[in-house]
Order: sequence, then structure tokens, then C-alpha cells
Amino acid sequence: MLFDTHAHLNDEKFNDDREETIARARENGVSYICNIGYNRETIETSLELTRTYDFIYTAIGWHPQDAKTLTDEDLAWIEKLASEEDKVVAIGEIGLDYYWDTSPKDIQQNVFRKQIRLARKLKLPIIIHDRDAHQDILDILREEKAEEVGGIMHCFSGSPEMARQCIDMNFYISLGGPVTFKNAKKPKEVAEMVPLERLLIETDCPYLTPEPYRGKRNESAYVRYVAEKIAELKNISFEQLAEITTANAKNLFHIKE
Repeated sequence: MLFDTHAHLNDEKFNDDREETIARARENGVSYICNIGYNRETIETSLELTRTYDFIYTAIGWHPQDAKTLTDEDLAWIEKLASEEDKVVAIGEIGLDYYWDTSPKDIQQNVFRKQIRLARKLKLPIIIHDRDAHQDILDILREEKAEEVGGIMHCFSGSPEMARQCIDMNFYISLGGPVTFKNAKKPKEVAEMVPLERLLIETDCPYLTPEPYRGKRNESAYVRYVAEKIAELKNISFEQLAEITTANAKNLFHIKE
């Protein structure tokens, strides 16, 4: 039983074989998937996936790269959907992206704050996108009292010390494909130090494909390789790692099945 806590199965890269890709995930022991909607188009298509597959849930929010396009109407729409749709389990992915810098930093920060406040209003966890913005992410999470709802540090790329600070703020640390890369020292250090009760796994498919498929399109079935590597690093069985991380995700997302 595996839980891929971050997927983009509505991405156009799956247009030719989406059903087969999802079937492969099931065949490889993936019992649950959280698919991400991060703008108008992907929120709608992610919700469609949740209506088609009973084991797919969704997080909805506005990605920092698109921050400058968010309107008050968009935010109200997200609030309405999150309030009415049973399978919306989080607000995300939200945060800051200073690598691409497609939206000005001040606008990104403002949109990030608005969505944390919305999540607190709705009592939903948040899923954080953090690229080259570690300190500002931490500062805003603290200032906006994000610990009230907690959430996920998606595809965590920070240091073990940053991971500790995030855990202290009621966040789970989620690791994906990079933890399997041969020269990826930091994700392995993080995997070793994060307590099992605060650990999650993900693919971020179609991106960040783990070994042995690095360089090819990622898919939810490959979350197995992430789980195997972390289990090895923590010196526990694959089955233990799968059971614990799935229970963690179900607890965070309030999934009872």
C-alpha cells in the first residue's frame, strides 16, 4: 500500500496513455494518489480525475509561478470548490519560486499569504512549493500561523536543519525522485533524520523521475522506487515504510477509507 502524495496525472504528457498509467500505479501497489490542481485549467482537470477514480484525491491552489494572474474571483472559486468538493483534501501547491521568477517576489508572497489564510479559514492543510526561497517560506509560514493547519513540504529540497524547523511547525517532509539519485547527498541526509511519523513520499510526476528511470517521464507507479530507497536509508522494510507513510498521508488528509 503506497500513497503518492503529489502527482500531476492531468498533465498533457499523459494525454496518450493516462488510463494505462493509472492502472500501472495500481498494479504497483499504489492505493492512493493526491493529484494537484494549481491554476484554472489544472484545478478543473484534477477534479475530473477525482470523479473518475475513487482512489484519487486532489489539492487545489495557485502556483507561485502564476501568482500574478490570481484574481479575487479565482480565490473565491478555490474557496467554493474546497468547501463543496469532498475530495479536495488540501490547498496547494502554493508557495514561492525564485528560480523561474515568472511573477514578482512581492506578488508571490502576497498570494502565498492569502492562500495560507484561506486554508486556515477552511481548516485544510497546505502543500508547499519552495524553490530557492527557503528563508522567506519559513518566515511567511511562521507569520501566517500556518502551524494551525500544517501540511506538506513538497519535494523537500532544504537542509536537515530546515526540515526540523518545518516539522516543529506541524509539517510533513515529502521526498521524491531526487532521494534515489546517486550524488544527491542532501535528500538522503534528510531522509535519514526525519522521524517516520513525519515522512511522506511522492513522485511529482511527470517530473523528477527516480532511478532507474531518470531522464524518462515519471509516473505514480515509480513512487515504489522512492519508498525502497528511503526504507534502505532508514534500515527498515519496504512494507513498514509503505504502511507508515500511507497512514501519515491519510491522517493529514483526513481520509478514512
